[in-house]
Amino acid sequence: MPLQEAWASGAWRWTELTRDRYANDTGYAASLIAVSQSTNRGKGDSEPSEWMPPLRTQRCSYIKLWIGVKYRWRLAVDAAEKAHLTRALAGCDPLMTVPRRAVVHTR
Repeated sequence: MPLQEAWASGAWRWTELTRDRYANDTGYAASLIAVSQSTNRGKGDSEPSEWMPPLRTQRCSYIKLWIGVKYRWRLAVDAAEKAHLTRALAGCDPLMTVPRRAVVHTR
């Protein structure tokens, strides 16, 4: 999840230490995913309504990982984002691994 999206979803309230832990989260495999430079440039700061992986076979996983990061870090999901995520999950396997919650400190 792009740092800009995290910020807009509530990270602006976090302490500097929590923001640093988020940006370098190694406690949840979905937090940092290696992708090609061109894929990363194409995605930029986009959320799923604006960008999805080019391979259709990766889209369900991408949406689930997005939701997992939002849950782990207690980030907000607005109504439009929730509606898009719900539509994007239609036809996906409903099983999802729920990540352990991160410790979030706010100012």
